[in-house]
Amino acid sequence: IKFFVGGNWKMNGDKESLGELIMTLNTASLNDETEVVCGAPSIYLDYVRSKLDQRIGVAAQNCYKVPKGAFTGEISPAMIKDCGIEWVILGHSERRHVFGESDELIGQKVAHCLESDLGVIACIGEKLEEREAGTTEDVVFEQTKVIADNVRDWSHVVLAYEPVWAIGTGKTATPDQAQEVHEKLRGWLRENLSDAVADSVRIIYGGSVTGGNCKELAAQPDVDGFLVGGASLKPEFVDIINARS
Repeated sequence: IKFFVGGNWKMNGDKESLGELIMTLNTASLNDETEVVCGAPSIYLDYVRSKLDQRIGVAAQNCYKVPKGAFTGEISPAMIKDCGIEWVILGHSERRHVFGESDELIGQKVAHCLESDLGVIACIGEKLEEREAGTTEDVVFEQTKVIADNVRDWSHVVLAYEPVWAIGTGKTATPDQAQEVHEKLRGWLRENLSDAVADSVRIIYGGSVTGGNCKELAAQPDVDGFLVGGASLKPEFVDIINARS
């Protein structure tokens, strides 16, 4: 399985600072065995794709579920692809919990993106109260089921486990905590879909990944990469990309 490192820039950066980051990435020595994708704000997708080395992919951070229409403020997979972008992040906890996106809507987006031949980084994860109540499995399995119901071809899907309590909080799931959920997710894929899907789908971890903790996380057998937030805007993103080197 090819290690996958996504950088989610969220609503950060301007042409100057992103231009500097792009120069850093373009000139960095990156592990050839790792697939790298940067999630840029939609207004900068075209700019980033034109400047970033072709060995690095670009992702939109969200999109809508239809090709075009009267949906003010939204962008479609068709538009994303027209800018030369090959990926989209869907179901991020900030979309779910800040903007109120439902499992159903996220599932519809997944289906439309895959039909449009756009790769999907699909995010799942439990909130702190859910973990403390012992319902982590129920929550992530339910979220995964809605995604799975909308996927025909898993070769264009990366599953990102992001415990909500670890995103931007500085609290990282321990390598054991991450491995435990990743292993259970792979088991769910095996039981409900197939061995082939379970053995090939990349399950990546997100939640306060840094240059300091990435190597230990990357060493876990079921952690196939990362979705990196804040650290993806800093030079240490290169260290995270090279976590398996």
